[in-house]
Amino acid sequence: MKTSVKVSLGGAVAALGLVMMFMTALIPFGTFAFPTFAGMLLVVIVIEIGYSFALSVYVVTAILSFLLVPDKEAALIYTMFLGFYPIIKSLIERIPSKFVQYIVKFAVFNVCVIADFFIGINLLSIPKDSYIIFGVYLPAVFLVIGNVFFLIYDICITRIVTFYLLKWHKKLNKNTKL
Repeated sequence: MKTSVKVSLGGAVAALGLVMMFMTALIPFGTFAFPTFAGMLLVVIVIEIGYSFALSVYVVTAILSFLLVPDKEAALIYTMFLGFYPIIKSLIERIPSKFVQYIVKFAVFNVCVIADFFIGINLLSIPKDSYIIFGVYLPAVFLVIGNVFFLIYDICITRIVTFYLLKWHKKLNKNTKL
């Protein structure tokens, strides 16, 4: 693939990812949904161009999200996990043992989510008291529920990659060989 095609594809994915991040300000549930979609776009870059280019697109999208997107919590969620996980997922899946793969995946998820929480409290100035309702500390509940959703998310990425490889990969490569 020519360098100009790589840069064009990377720019298009970064722009589309940024549009997804802007959507978080328009749709209330978007704080979690749109960073997820923006991160999944990076799968195309990983497959078509490679990890280092995907990492560059991720960094550009993350920086621009923090600078331009009104929903800073969504920008933090994208930066701390949802943006880079699709990039590292296939690297983790090179580990021979499925069991060890899932231990690593869940460890990465939990470390990132906990770091995201503390950064949110300290940098976004979200008061800790706002996370207690009826005596229940919600971040602990959200972490448990989040692990269930992470498993579903991981399976969805695998299926999206499979679909992409079966349906679009050959078409994209055929159309980009100039």
